[in-house]
Amino acid sequence: MTILIINGPNLNLLGAREPEIYGSATLEDLTRGLETAFPEVEFEFYQSNHEGDLIDRLQEAAKTEADGIVFNPAGYSHTSVALRDTIGAIGIPVVEVHISNIHARERFRHRSMTGAASIGQIAGLGVAGYHLAVRYLLDWYPAP
Repeated sequence: MTILIINGPNLNLLGAREPEIYGSATLEDLTRGLETAFPEVEFEFYQSNHEGDLIDRLQEAAKTEADGIVFNPAGYSHTSVALRDTIGAIGIPVVEVHISNIHARERFRHRSMTGAASIGQIAGLGVAGYHLAVRYLLDWYPAP
């Protein structure tokens, strides 16, 4: 099974940016942790701070036959109709993940446009949320 892990803006700063909210794990720690926990999965990892690049990568996933996507759109979750439409158009199960609990933060973070187009959302469980999303994809959307 091939799972694409996509991270949006500022997630390249994990471990340094507001560790009291996002924890001390870096993006590299997250990558290594997933590869170690799920050796049976072929992972592809992508991070961008640019909305258009994220859209392009989601569209490419449909062509490269990714079986599932774990997506942390970060701040774009709350603002991007374009990302929402892309998730709806690609025909690949997407699980949205947020490291922090977006529902316990500022009011503007409580609504996720992209989450509405995803098959599910995990928020507030730190980087463990990525592991849970991968487990869900393996259990419920196994590769043919």
